[in-house]
Amino acid sequence: MSNLVPVEIIANKIYLIRGQKVMLDRDLAKLYGVETKRLVEQIKRNIKRFPDDFMFQMAKKEFENLRSQVATSKRGGRRYFPYVFTEQGIAMLSGVLNSDRAISVNIAIMRTFVKVREYLATHKDVLKKLEEHDTQIKTIFGVINKLLLPPSVKPKGKMGF
Repeated sequence: MSNLVPVEIIANKIYLIRGQKVMLDRDLAKLYGVETKRLVEQIKRNIKRFPDDFMFQMAKKEFENLRSQVATSKRGGRRYFPYVFTEQGIAMLSGVLNSDRAISVNIAIMRTFVKVREYLATHKDVLKKLEEHDTQIKTIFGVINKLLLPPSVKPKGKMGF
């Protein structure tokens, strides 16, 4: 059960909303093999486990922005805006959903969040190094461009009488 859900599928379900990496209730429900409605019911029964920094409901504008990013249809049976879960909220779901599948999926999700964090840290270092070298490269190209320009020659006065 360790390879129940590929890391790539989970990573593609992580969004940046309100400056936090989160997952949508519908995506989590699909991964856990339950209906979104049932997932939300369990959360509401255990609402004390989910403070605002663990879970929040998307605002209308956030939902519209997300819908345009992932190209989802306006049609559908949703009567409320989605709940989104931070990494801590997803970890808390393991205490609410107790099936073998939910436990395995939750472990895979936690490992994916760690890999995403590691990737971003590595990527950030590479970008920083590129920025450091960027000024040096610009200086080199500036000098090369000056060398390639034809020498500026002042027009001489007329010769002769």
